[in-house]
Amino acid sequence: MKRLCVLAAACALGLPAGAALAQAPAASDGGAGASVAARPRVALVLSGGGARGFAHIGVLRVLRELRVPVDIVVGTSMGSVIGGAYAAGSSVADLEQMARHTDWDRVVADRPAREDLAFRRREEDVMLPSRIEFGLHRDGVSLPPAAAGNAALELALARLLPAGTRDRPVNQLSLPFRSVASDLVTGDLVDLVDTPLFLTMRASLAVPGVFAPVRVNQRLVVDGGLVRNLPIDLARKMGADIIIAVNVGTPLAPEKNLGSALGVAQQMINILTEQNVQRSIKELGPDDVLISPDLSGTSFLDFRNIDNAIKGGEAATRALAPRLAALALPAAGYALFENNRLATPPLSDTPLLLAEVKVESSGRINPKILQVQSGLAQGQTRTRDQVRRAANSLYGRGDLERVETDIDDEGGQRAVAIRATEAGWTNSRLRVGLELASDFDDANRFALKVMHVRSSMNPWGGELRTTAQIGDERGIGVQFHQPLGPGSPWYVAPDAQYGSSAFDVFKYGRRQSRVAFSQRSVSLVLGRELGNWGDVRFGVVRQSLGVRAVIPEQSGGARAENNYSFLRYRIDTLDSLGFPSRGNFLDAQLAGRGRDADGAGALAQFSVLGLSAFRTRDWAGHVYGEYAIASSGAAPLSLGGFLRLSGSLPESVEGNRIVFGRLVMARRIGALPVTLGGTVRAGFSLEAGGAFDRQIVQGDAAFKQAVSGFLSVDTRFGPVYVGAGKTIHGGGTAYLFLGPIW
Repeated sequence: MKRLCVLAAACALGLPAGAALAQAPAASDGGAGASVAARPRVALVLSGGGARGFAHIGVLRVLRELRVPVDIVVGTSMGSVIGGAYAAGSSVADLEQMARHTDWDRVVADRPAREDLAFRRREEDVMLPSRIEFGLHRDGVSLPPAAAGNAALELALARLLPAGTRDRPVNQLSLPFRSVASDLVTGDLVDLVDTPLFLTMRASLAVPGVFAPVRVNQRLVVDGGLVRNLPIDLARKMGADIIIAVNVGTPLAPEKNLGSALGVAQQMINILTEQNVQRSIKELGPDDVLISPDLSGTSFLDFRNIDNAIKGGEAATRALAPRLAALALPAAGYALFENNRLATPPLSDTPLLLAEVKVESSGRINPKILQVQSGLAQGQTRTRDQVRRAANSLYGRGDLERVETDIDDEGGQRAVAIRATEAGWTNSRLRVGLELASDFDDANRFALKVMHVRSSMNPWGGELRTTAQIGDERGIGVQFHQPLGPGSPWYVAPDAQYGSSAFDVFKYGRRQSRVAFSQRSVSLVLGRELGNWGDVRFGVVRQSLGVRAVIPEQSGGARAENNYSFLRYRIDTLDSLGFPSRGNFLDAQLAGRGRDADGAGALAQFSVLGLSAFRTRDWAGHVYGEYAIASSGAAPLSLGGFLRLSGSLPESVEGNRIVFGRLVMARRIGALPVTLGGTVRAGFSLEAGGAFDRQIVQGDAAFKQAVSGFLSVDTRFGPVYVGAGKTIHGGGTAYLFLGPIW
């Protein structure tokens, strides 16, 4: 009866039931009418600490085992994420599942996962795999606002929250909850009092240099740990009688780790954070409890060490079990308390008719383009989850800082409002990359490449892409990509290219001469994008070629003009170009020209290459194959070099037909810090293929087999490979690569 009265009073006053029950006197185990004095209000204060914050899950698990109730939750940064979800009604099992099943490499990556990118953005990866990008504007060069994008982080936070709590103000949750952030302009503490839960968690987690700042009530805010990483004073203001404070902040690094600018910068942040933590700890009273888990070996961004962090939180809490036991409730009382805290199971997310779809955008992007690209339109029937996934797919454009989606259900219909904020630096992007290749002998190559992309040049989303490179191959190219309507998958792309290089001429696998080669071309392409996973295009090209012998040197040279057309079909769903572990890649092209004015015969060429990647636990790899043929002369592909008959000289195997296949497998042996790169793998390849000529009968010597062993690292500068290869009954050599190798 008392509980019903409390709930009725709470409803009358507009208070959440959990908050009212937390303040109600606890019933005793005695007979009817027996009661005890009101128990003290317990506040759980969770500090920030990045990946070390997963220790909070271990703390919550043990508090549950000990039946210690939590009436108030206050958190900063990762403490805000764990604490906010807990206060909203997530179970400890929900929190642990989030921690273990979230792809944290994606969350802290500098952009959405590659398989979520628009196809044109994936195409840029193939052209220049480096992820070193800048904004290039009239006032100079600007850096991206953070190392990581927003998309994967916000998707992970959204999955963590119980249904219906994402947009609920934090003062209306099952448990009273507060979080803090830091004003990036003034340095003041920002008390996130009545902001929506999702925005509160996102703002407090905006770690400078890792995640982009967030605007809350016209204030640009970042991680609250800079000003209050353990906000004990805030818990006191909320009426806490006893505080359980959990400090997982990163300790100061020893001198030996301060030899780099990055190390010094991180130490400066740690000093500021540690100073305000120590001030907060001094505010604890004799009845309060401080839990400081031993997280040795787990760093701020060590998201691959989740188990150790959770176990550290458990061990530290169990060590204080005698003190915490005084706060415990009887089994029945705690079960009732926990039942009221947990979120009500969500109602079925039923599809409803979209009565309205409204899209707003900042910057230069036409909102009509975003609406078409989202795939949402008035009259469709969609669930709330489908709406959010469609809106979040816009992050794949690569030029949006935030995508906010409001969904309003009324009268059996659904109204959708999407607000997209353009990342200002992205409408004029400059990507820089370096490619190196060496067999530690005569085959050495280098290239410095730049790519500039100017986007949203007109209401239909026209885009200008300029590429240039110097090194063994020199070139410059300009392409204008024009969709045939706002958000249309159809496009035209006029293109102009100039390039020059030198290459060796081989006969029976032996170098015969070297020639210099130059090319000028203009083309016009009509194409259609196939979702974000592929495209098909038809093009006509006018080309001018120049060739002259340089070894042995000869005077003069030859030049030829030709026109040809081509049809090309591509699929690209790979998760990585450095070392793909899932997805597929296909590139098939048919090119041909008619008879020349001088009567030369028609020429046709066909090539197809495909890759299918796979992963199982710590092993990953791919199966790759290619085939190329020409009606006369050499096929458009050649073999030789690392992973293309390893041990043979690059491009030394050519003929009228090319057939090749390989199996590559590698085991994960480590990883770079997520801000620098990705997985480190050690692996091997089995390769087979050769060149064949229909006019010449060739023996088994035309078919070659090869093997290689390598170490690969996926870095922000591109994939790095160090390895050695051997062609059976042929040569062998070592290799060093920075850049694409297939």
